[in-house]
Amino acid sequence: MKLFIPIKFRNIELKNRIVMSPMCMYSAEDGVANDFHFVHYGSRAQGGAGLIITEATAVEPRGRITNKCLGIWNDEQALALKKIVDFVHKNSESKIGIQLAHAGRKGSTWENRQISIEEGWETIAPSPIPFHHSERIPHVLTIEEIKNLVQDFRKAARRAIDAGFDVIEIHGAHGYLIHQFLSPLSNTRTDEYGGNPENRARFLMEIVDAVNSEITENVALFVRISGTEYAENGWDVNDSAELAKILKTKNVDLIDVSSGGNINGVTIPLSPGYQVPLAEDVKKIAEIDTAAVGLITTAEQAEEILESGQADLIFLAREILRNPYFAVQAAWEHEEENFYPHQYLRAKPAK
Repeated sequence: MKLFIPIKFRNIELKNRIVMSPMCMYSAEDGVANDFHFVHYGSRAQGGAGLIITEATAVEPRGRITNKCLGIWNDEQALALKKIVDFVHKNSESKIGIQLAHAGRKGSTWENRQISIEEGWETIAPSPIPFHHSERIPHVLTIEEIKNLVQDFRKAARRAIDAGFDVIEIHGAHGYLIHQFLSPLSNTRTDEYGGNPENRARFLMEIVDAVNSEITENVALFVRISGTEYAENGWDVNDSAELAKILKTKNVDLIDVSSGGNINGVTIPLSPGYQVPLAEDVKKIAEIDTAAVGLITTAEQAEEILESGQADLIFLAREILRNPYFAVQAAWEHEEENFYPHQYLRAKPAK
């Protein structure tokens, strides 16, 4: 099966094409990972996934979605994450990545509702447009503040590298800050960070350049985008493909194609593999490796996506929450070789 054929990005080889997609766990204290995160990510490594990516990890305090989200803006946070990275490297064949993120106007929330400034913080955005009309108008970033945020991403990347992460993924999807800059529906600026597509992408490009200034060939660089935001005159798959062409010239190794999240109240056509065509379009138009994500639940479905050339990696979200041993079990069922903890070998089915 192609699902179990290794793939290489820079000097990082993934033993299979199964990836644990970043998913918020809302369980951190002051952005610091704890025992829950150690077990949560460690168990997926024991389950044989080729790559594990941590949940959205904020590059500064206002970058969190909630008070319980992970961060990597200080050394204490990086040290707690290093403990997880070291375990994964020592006890599995999995690689581990981190998703660097900033929530922007979608921060300071709990249970999908904005909390008060007293409980949370003042949100920021490219333009004075809240995600929902009931929310506070976000603070509009100055050019100097934008430049400082780019440096926050650079510093976070440095900490991630020092912690031993194999992959850095920049979160440019789901209506968070980078996506807010990309979309003409949330970015109405008239300076060099607004207006035409090149200007709206400038923030992301500066972040990519900053992260690239810190990483080497021993760390791969992914970017997650929303292939479309399902809104008239909004960001769409053609924009995504054009963006991917530019990112390819900036040594981005893979585009992780999700969708939605920036415009409140839109209808998303949910069905098995509903975002796969977006990954396929970006892959074919931009000629870059892509990842498919979204209601992919079986090895057979994943294999069909890979064999048909629609994507190069399969990101599993809810399915790998349900079954941390998805990769191991798929390998058993299809008589493929895959990592399995030596402590558990007595439970491995005989061929």
